Order: sequence, then structure tokens, then C-alpha cells
Amino acid sequence: MDAPKKIAAARTRLILDKPFLGALALRLPLEEAEGDWCRSTWSNGTALYYNRGYIDQLDVEQTQFAVSREALHCALLHFHRRGNRDKGRWENACDYAVNALLLEDGLKAPTEALYSPEYRGLTADEIYPLLPENTDPASSPKDENQQDSDTPHPQQQAAQLLSPDEQELLAARWRQRLAAAAQQAQQAGKLSAELARLVDIHLQPKLPWRSLLAQYLCHSARNDYSYTRPSTRRGDPAVFPGLRSEEIELVVAVDTSGSIRESEMTEFFAEINAIKGQVRARISLLCCDAELADTSPVFFEPWDEFKFEQAIQGGGGTDFRPVFDWVDRQDLQPDTLVYFTDAQGKFPKHAPSYPTLWLVKGKAEVPFGTRIQLNE
Repeated sequence: MDAPKKIAAARTRLILDKPFLGALALRLPLEEAEGDWCRSTWSNGTALYYNRGYIDQLDVEQTQFAVSREALHCALLHFHRRGNRDKGRWENACDYAVNALLLEDGLKAPTEALYSPEYRGLTADEIYPLLPENTDPASSPKDENQQDSDTPHPQQQAAQLLSPDEQELLAARWRQRLAAAAQQAQQAGKLSAELARLVDIHLQPKLPWRSLLAQYLCHSARNDYSYTRPSTRRGDPAVFPGLRSEEIELVVAVDTSGSIRESEMTEFFAEINAIKGQVRARISLLCCDAELADTSPVFFEPWDEFKFEQAIQGGGGTDFRPVFDWVDRQDLQPDTLVYFTDAQGKFPKHAPSYPTLWLVKGKAEVPFGTRIQLNE
């Protein structure tokens, strides 16, 4: 069986037996590596490059492992998260993390796969500082795709030519793919507990909530022509092309049921105000416990400072539905609704048509939208 057919057979088996890994693997188009820069398999998140001679020496089960390894590297954003870390040491850490997961999931590893039982259950970020510095490359573990020369092969160099914006967009796509593949596998009852734990870690990373909030809202800003129908409250029902230059329509909802301290509320408002200045956001502020507060909504134009000087008081039960009902009653399609809450209350039965971002204090889950953990 030649290499492309063997890889195709391996991916078919993964879809049937390991749907989580199979769904991820199918996201990578196949590219045969030219020359010897790729000694086994390699991916930058856009394609799976393979060495024909390497695949020829594997059986189909080992090929499943090799394909899954690259797909999981991509889904865990290893191509995107290296930063300033040493390339060889980082790639070894990534391989130790991924290979342990695949072995735990019952896949058959090629003979050269890096593995150590002491790294089981650890992420690449946790493994990296445990590895020796690559001061002597001849005595250090070396990923099979590292070149002896510092000059990349033209094919590899072309594959790596992604701008920072393209890198961010690719990373966002792989997060979505990771979530979708996990959901499909869970519904089929074929997602292992260890892989499920890893998915949770990477979809809800314990990063500073301010950074995640800023990243999400800045990516929501538009900078192109829009043919969406303008709000009728602005006077004209006709549809005209309009340039929306880094401006978003933002609804901010605050849970006032008593679980969030005033200092946390003040910090949240300050962060929204700082981000608002970057993206020229028009904000509708809603305060809600079991129902909307009498003072809601409050509107802030892009040039207004986002603050709320009145005492925000609540104390009743928490019901998230009044906020979504209010948006539905308006002729309004927000770019994002941000809800600051402990996520303990009554949710709408169905997700809205617009993105919802939950900034959550505590460990409660949300039924839809994107959840950001408020670090305590």
C-alpha cells in the first residue's frame, strides 16, 4: 500500500474507532514533503506534510498514531504557542505530551516516538521546564523533523509564511475544531476521560481574564463594508453599504444577585472601558438579578466613559432570560453580549443568533456561548 492510500486508510479507521482524533485529522490536507527536511510527519496547522519513506515503513496502526499526533499538535495549538521558547526543546515537550495521550488512548506508536511515563498527564507547557536545555544537540532528544541546518527547506519555509493575524485566525479555527470534535465524540460515547480533561484545559485556559476578554472583543471589531439592515430606531429602514471601521455594538449585562463583590464590579467596568476605547464600541448596559433593574438600560456612545456611578444593588434570584428578552425586543443585532455573572440561574432555552461571552466567577458551566473564567 503506497503512502497516500495508507494515510487515507488510517484516517478512515480513526473516524470509525476514534472519532475525536479522526475529525481533527480530516482537517489537515495531505502534502508530500519534498527533500529530506521532514523525516516523518509535520504540520504548521494548515496541512499535514509527510515523508513517503517514513510512512512506507509503518503499518496502518502506526500510521494512525502519526496522523493523530500531528492533528492533536494542531488542535492544542502547539504550532502557535511556542513564543520565545527553544524550538527543539518545545517540540520535544509537545511530542512527550501528545504521545502519552495517544498511547493512553490505545494507539500503536512508531518506534521513534518520544515517551516517558513521568510526563503522563502533563501538558507541553508543564513538560518544557522539566526537559534539559539543548546545550548539546548531539546528546539531547531530537525531534525527527528538526533539521541539521538552520536554513529551512523552501517547502517548509513557504508553509511557515503566516502573518501574525493569520496565525491568530488559524488558532481560532483550531479551537473551534477542537470543541466540535470533542462534542461529536462525546455524543458517540467515544471520548476518553483523559482527552476530555485535556479539551477542557485548552478550551478554558487559566489565563488572565483581562487578556482573554480583550482578545475576544478586539476580534469582534469589524473593518469592512456591511450590508446589514440598520436599526429602525435610527430612522431609515433601507439597506445601504456602510463602512464599519473597528466599531462594535456591545451589550453588557451584569448579574446583581449579590454573588459579585463591588471591587470585582469596579474592575470589570474598568476593563470594558479600556477595551471600549480600542474598538469604538457602543454599549447598552443592563443590570439584572431576577429581572432588569429600573435603571436599565443605560447607553454609552463610543466617546463616553463606561462607568456606572449609582450603587448596583440586587439580591434576588438570578434569571438570565430578561436580558436576552430585552435584546429580542429591540431592533438590535449586537456583535457580542458580555454577561458578568456566577452563572447560577435560569438560562434561555435556546442560544441567541449573536455571540455571547460569559465572564464567570465560580465553577458553574454555561449552556451556550464562550466562557471565560474570572480567576479568583
